[in-house]
Amino acid sequence: MATTVLEAPEVGAGEREKLAVIDCDIHNTMSSGDVWLKYLPEQWHDYHRKIGGRGRLGSGYPRAVPNAARHDSFPPSGPPGSDLAFMQEQLLDAYEMDYGILNCLVGAGGQQNLPYGAALAQAINDWQIAEWLEPEPRLRASLIVPYEDGDLAAAEIDRLGDHPGFVQVMFAIRTLEPLGRRKYWKIYEAAVRHNLPIGIHFGGTGSGPITGAGKPSHYIEDHGGMPTAFQAQVTSFVYEGVFEQFPKLKVVLIEGGFGWVPPLMWRLDACYRKLKMELPYLKRLPSEYIRDHFWISTQPVEEPSRPEYFHQMMDQMGMDDKLMFATDYPHWDFDSPDRALPRSLDRDVRKNIMAENARMLYGLEG
Repeated sequence: MATTVLEAPEVGAGEREKLAVIDCDIHNTMSSGDVWLKYLPEQWHDYHRKIGGRGRLGSGYPRAVPNAARHDSFPPSGPPGSDLAFMQEQLLDAYEMDYGILNCLVGAGGQQNLPYGAALAQAINDWQIAEWLEPEPRLRASLIVPYEDGDLAAAEIDRLGDHPGFVQVMFAIRTLEPLGRRKYWKIYEAAVRHNLPIGIHFGGTGSGPITGAGKPSHYIEDHGGMPTAFQAQVTSFVYEGVFEQFPKLKVVLIEGGFGWVPPLMWRLDACYRKLKMELPYLKRLPSEYIRDHFWISTQPVEEPSRPEYFHQMMDQMGMDDKLMFATDYPHWDFDSPDRALPRSLDRDVRKNIMAENARMLYGLEG
């Protein structure tokens, strides 16, 4: 496969080493509303035209920039992420990527009308196959499901879960209930049945205030506070016993950062030692479940004020084999493959984060 040239810290002046790049968070979208009708089951066409979606994906705050996108990511026609050729040129070819994982955030998963959400999910998945995966062999995609209904979501996983183009099942991080709840277990059962990880991405609004303290005033609060939703979901997965019920389940946390992981593990372990009588079904410390079952995308990479703090954070987390590189293309806080990670990071760790951890998790060819 093609590789991207990145400098390794121990390489001498004028020398370069080639490291593969796999981007675990690329956002594709439809060029216009007309595309829906090409793939949406016909019985939903009239509903789609006259009523349309009632989703929970966005928080409602104006984005930092239009479409939350880089200024240079608008193709000649359509919104950012809607033009495959433009994406190929600006991202896949420019950085000579081995693979890219598509995470479509159109909003089918959080629809309030669940059967309509299931129809939208089916349309998005069929669209991804026809217009993205088949034309571009470097791309893989997340399987979109109506995740607030276990039966409907499991049915879509069973429909397409064995398609080689899909590598995980997509959720938004803010769901109606904590993801450890049994209402979601049929989805996990189906995901394990098809050997698919659960990918949980930044976004969503859930059923209440989007922070633990209420609704914030500004987009910056919403955006900067998103990791607290990731922490709540990790806590729910572990304490509700999901991994004892599904020991082969793998979960990918996307676009939530990772600097919060070590202190969360410390806190959950400390609470468990004091209150484990509540959780007789757990067999191990929470930190052990986290290290075994969670993978994390790098974007946005934490940037401590002193470089040595980054290495301390990595040592405390102990999950070098679980971090996976992501750009968040075409969004405004894009992380470039040749600038995202500190140059002082160990060469083998860099290699694994940039591509090999994702290659192993998703079963991608080398």
